[in-house]
Amino acid sequence: MTVERPSIVGREAMLRFAFDWRLLRFDMIIVLIGVTGSGKTTVGKLIADLLGWPFYDADDFHPEANIIKMRSGIPLTDADRAPWLHALERLIADSLSGNHSAVLACSALKEAYREHLRAPSASDPSSVRFVYLRISPVVAEQRLQQRPDHFMPPGLVPSQFEALEEPADALIVEATLEPREIASEIRQALGL
Repeated sequence: MTVERPSIVGREAMLRFAFDWRLLRFDMIIVLIGVTGSGKTTVGKLIADLLGWPFYDADDFHPEANIIKMRSGIPLTDADRAPWLHALERLIADSLSGNHSAVLACSALKEAYREHLRAPSASDPSSVRFVYLRISPVVAEQRLQQRPDHFMPPGLVPSQFEALEEPADALIVEATLEPREIASEIRQALGL
């Protein structure tokens, strides 16, 4: 009795079948945007965990002076945000140049801010995908009242909505859903 060895074609086919589909997506940055309290961090961590991608919270990139202003109930100006946006732009550029995917939670309330975040992907605009987590001012304020340890006080919610320019080119998700539902909807919409 002769035992046939599997052909190389058969082995390659098996390898392709067993290949982790998540590895096929190179250098995609998902940027979850929206006002404070919209769930960017919660949903972002869920998505990053499900995909095995690193998660970054834009709040961690604010200079200390910005955090002090916000803690004091003073809204940030565009000048205050400039070094923060530059740091985030650098993060995205480094990730993309290293062929690394990531999830970033970032308010990016204005189109000009999103342009900064989009800039590193000029050669492939689809590599930075914006997902807008939409909520009402009432929901945002209620959520912030439940987070007394966060540096953003509920009193700044109105200034967030005043600065908000709803994106025309983002996936829009109602952020009143459960975080797992939101994460699932995002993954499905982005083909992940």
